[in-house]
Amino acid sequence: QLHSDQDKGDGSLKYILSGDGAGTLFIIDEKTGDIHATRRIDREEKAFYTLRAQAINRRTLRPVEPESEFVIKIHDINDNEPTFPEEIYTASVPEMSVVGTSVVQVTATDADDPSYGNSARIIYSILQGQPYFSVEPETGIIRTALPNMNRENREQYQVVIQAKDMGGQMGGLSGTTTVNITLTDVNDNPPRFPQSTIHLRVPESSPVGTAIGSVKATDADTGKNAEVEYRIIDGDGTDMFDIVTQKDTQEGIITVRKPLDYETRRLYTLKVEAENTHVDPRFYYLGPFKDTTIVKISVEDVDEPPIFSRSSYLFEVHEDIELGTIIGTVMARDPDSASSPIRFSLDRHTDLDRIFNIHSGNGSIYTSKPLDREISQWHNLSVIASEINNPKDTTRVPVYVRILDVNDNAPQFAVFYDTFVCENARAGQLIQTISAVDKDDPLGGQKFFFSLAAVNPNFTVQDNEDNTARILTRRNGFSRHEISTYLLPVVISDNDYPIQSSTGTLTIRVCACDSQGNMQSCNAEALLLPAGLSTGALVAILLCIIILLVIVVLFAALKRQRKKEPLILSKEDIRDNIVSYNDEGGGEEDTQAFDIGTLRNPAAIEDKKLRRDIIPETLFVPRRTPSAPDNTDVRDFINQRLKEHDTDPSAPPYDSLATYAYEGNDSIAESLSSLESGTTEGDQNYDYLREWGPRFNKLAEMYGGGESDKDAS
Repeated sequence: QLHSDQDKGDGSLKYILSGDGAGTLFIIDEKTGDIHATRRIDREEKAFYTLRAQAINRRTLRPVEPESEFVIKIHDINDNEPTFPEEIYTASVPEMSVVGTSVVQVTATDADDPSYGNSARIIYSILQGQPYFSVEPETGIIRTALPNMNRENREQYQVVIQAKDMGGQMGGLSGTTTVNITLTDVNDNPPRFPQSTIHLRVPESSPVGTAIGSVKATDADTGKNAEVEYRIIDGDGTDMFDIVTQKDTQEGIITVRKPLDYETRRLYTLKVEAENTHVDPRFYYLGPFKDTTIVKISVEDVDEPPIFSRSSYLFEVHEDIELGTIIGTVMARDPDSASSPIRFSLDRHTDLDRIFNIHSGNGSIYTSKPLDREISQWHNLSVIASEINNPKDTTRVPVYVRILDVNDNAPQFAVFYDTFVCENARAGQLIQTISAVDKDDPLGGQKFFFSLAAVNPNFTVQDNEDNTARILTRRNGFSRHEISTYLLPVVISDNDYPIQSSTGTLTIRVCACDSQGNMQSCNAEALLLPAGLSTGALVAILLCIIILLVIVVLFAALKRQRKKEPLILSKEDIRDNIVSYNDEGGGEEDTQAFDIGTLRNPAAIEDKKLRRDIIPETLFVPRRTPSAPDNTDVRDFINQRLKEHDTDPSAPPYDSLATYAYEGNDSIAESLSSLESGTTEGDQNYDYLREWGPRFNKLAEMYGGGESDKDAS
């Protein structure tokens, strides 16, 4: 309440209020000066308010006293409960931790004034999670309350913590939160094999590196604490098998280390150990952190293919051995206990020429064709061994045959020598140096000797003793007109056993040379001159040949042209041609013109025979026309002419269309030419044209109609 000393209680003064919350949160009674709160005040929103009050004259509104300032302070009450920043906490602690191990600290806050009473004094307590965990009342730190808590027994815990103000006394407000605690793993469990003995089986044919089975030790721990390393520590199969740790599955994979043989050993025993790779020293007392098991491996019998005594064979043989000679023997056996007989054969893809063969029973390889080192020095064969009882089981082995050299080839000239001697050569002059080659390959190298097959008065050979020789002249001067070419037989022999030799013949031409010995011309010109054929004579002969060829070509062309030309046309033929090509007789609409085929006998056309002494030209097949009335004169005439031409040896080698198209002198139609009909038009009757068929309808209309018109006029 505000009161002014000037206030006499007569209502002449008026109190006014300004400042924080004036008029909204705080109001003042103008007459009495009492200050009231309009609603509930929360200290947590604002702890104090600064206001200013003044008394003024109601009529003049002038202040009667100076403005005074005062502060309204809000006293706190316990109206806020403690709250946690998170509703759920997550924490972890290693398993097997000692009692009192700190897990996590939770902290609650209270909005009340901590400086006023115990409204903001918080005490923590555990509502859920005992007897495993505890909480410090003042700090809110959660600790383990039981020793050796095992994750493998229980991994998750839920703890409920309460925070209460007023120092935890009755009437205090409280709040709670939940803490989910997980026990993390430590390596407190050693690996354990579920079985003390494990049995595995493996076929004896399993190649090296084949996985035959696996072993696995269980470990209750997780992550790296459960990692295990496997090893073979004892047993009679330590050199035959290996074990590899599979990291992703934590299994021990047993693999074949060496080839197995059922006939040699059928059972192996291994002692396998599994040990943790990460051991915690704090838990050594729980060890040892390893375990062992016995693995028994049984080898199963498999029908194995034959086995050769060697991985490959090498045989050497001379190329001159006789056919059927054995060059070597391969050996193989059946490794199975049954010991099946073995059959040998050659892979013919490695011996396409069938030079070798093999005895199927004992594996002896012998020759079936002659050998030649100069053709092939090596032969790479493949021998197949198979069981007689099971031919599908086969094994191959390479056989290398080396052909040794025998001196069976004579030396020969290394190249073809084009040798010449100058006409002005002197005795002892070098005209050629020769060398030789030999297909054989002796161990001591090639050595050749050169000599003449007989004493030659013109030339001699001098051996240089380095596998070459020189050809020298023995006299002065040579004449190419007398002898243009000399043949010199040279004997070449080798130095191996048996000695081989051959005779090579050098062709030596006599040539004209200059003073320096350079060849200018040889005997080719000399051979042409005596024949008397000059260049002009050769040109004349060539021209004659060309003229003869031209005559032959012209004759052939004329003969072909005569085949295509018709015979000399008779008067009747000319008349027929005029009718055939003149559209005037049939009018413009008659595109077929006149067909003389209507006068022919169809039977005579079918009976027509081709001449056998010539090859007739291909002509168009005549169109079949309606049969015309039989005309004996025309048929007899045609047959007579046909017979004459067939029996006449001077007749042309083809049939004339003009001859066979002759209609005869006694034809009923006589001539249809418009040239003649113009002079005899009044004496002829053309009505018979209508009886000749549809091909003569147009003519019947033209001539028959014209007569009718004339009569009508």
